[in-house]
Amino acid sequence: MNARARLRALLAVQVVSRTGNVVTTVAVPFAVLARGGSATDVGIAAFAATVPIVLGGPFGGALVERVGFVRSSVASDLVSGVTLLAMPVLAWTVGLPFWALLALVFVSGLFDLPGESARRVLLPGLARSAGVPLERAVGHFEASQRLSVLIGAPLGGVLVAAAGPMAALVCTAVAFGTAALLAAALVRPADGDAAAATADAAPTSGYWRDIAEGFRFCVRDPFFRLVIALVLITNLLDAARSTTLLPLYAADTLGGAQALGFVTGTFGGAAFLGSVAFGYVAHRVPRRITFVVCFVLAGGPSLLVPALGLGLPWMLAASALSGLAAGALNPILGAVELERIPVHMRARVFGLLGAGSWAGIPLGGLLAGFAAEGVGVQATFGAVVVLYTVVTLAPLTGGAWRLMERPAPERAPVERVTT
Repeated sequence: MNARARLRALLAVQVVSRTGNVVTTVAVPFAVLARGGSATDVGIAAFAATVPIVLGGPFGGALVERVGFVRSSVASDLVSGVTLLAMPVLAWTVGLPFWALLALVFVSGLFDLPGESARRVLLPGLARSAGVPLERAVGHFEASQRLSVLIGAPLGGVLVAAAGPMAALVCTAVAFGTAALLAAALVRPADGDAAAATADAAPTSGYWRDIAEGFRFCVRDPFFRLVIALVLITNLLDAARSTTLLPLYAADTLGGAQALGFVTGTFGGAAFLGSVAFGYVAHRVPRRITFVVCFVLAGGPSLLVPALGLGLPWMLAASALSGLAAGALNPILGAVELERIPVHMRARVFGLLGAGSWAGIPLGGLLAGFAAEGVGVQATFGAVVVLYTVVTLAPLTGGAWRLMERPAPERAPVERVTT
């Protein structure tokens, strides 16, 4: 396979794997509700689904560098598929108590971030070999994640509504198995890719030293400190919306799982279009101002509509607007990360950045469950939209946020001609 075909194969693996994750986020809350669970139980399940990502990121990145990037991608999808398949098997045979559901959800997410970090490390080498600009390749990679939401959310909603959450989890396991097979058969590092070659080389230091080195890099870099803080808070608020508040709002106001799938799918489809379109203009627009405007729009409309108690047509329109804006966010951050992170440290730093960004997500779903029971779903949405808007304006303060802009091209020195 040539470089372009390998790049397409990598993107296909990302789509299929992330589609499995999206269907899981739709099926698990309704599996809890089908057991007679409360809003708090939904929040606890969301906590169990996201906290392993925080643990797997920092410890999995250095492990990925030793195991190999393709093998890590395959292994992470196999683990997710087997653990999710165990849920319906237990439910249909000996029974699935709540603690067992939580344990399986926990294990299924433990290797998600290391697997995605491995695919992300392979991306720049394949893009370079294929002659694709870095920002466009990152845009396509992020678009593949958005496409998985477009496919997975409506599919998950329809499956849950038509066959039940356990049948939807069977389909999720099949998706993860397919992603593992595709990666094993079709994905290969680019020829001469230094980043991929580090996985086959003998480690230069110990496992814990590698993790410590990556941690020191993240802490000392002034830009990444700000990014982790910003994305940690916004991801916490996004988790409150997507894993707890939106399923509850869909069940109470929008009509159930199918409506939830359509709303989430609309957001994902719009974000997919935004990522693809932005990939072709990303290298021509200022990064920081574009990032702030799109970040505010990515949260505001889709949070304000449920805060006002509006129905499904308004939710779909708001999700489309927010999704288009959200499509520009990760391509910008992804390009900056690849520019600033040393090649040999990418896997472990991606894992650490991902873990730091995801650290608030487990609490987001859990706190949203408590808040929804205490003050109501609409009031909680109102508080979230205010916090989200204030936080996403932070890059306008300047300082280290200016490092987001692409470096100015170096000019060759002008020789003085003497006569």
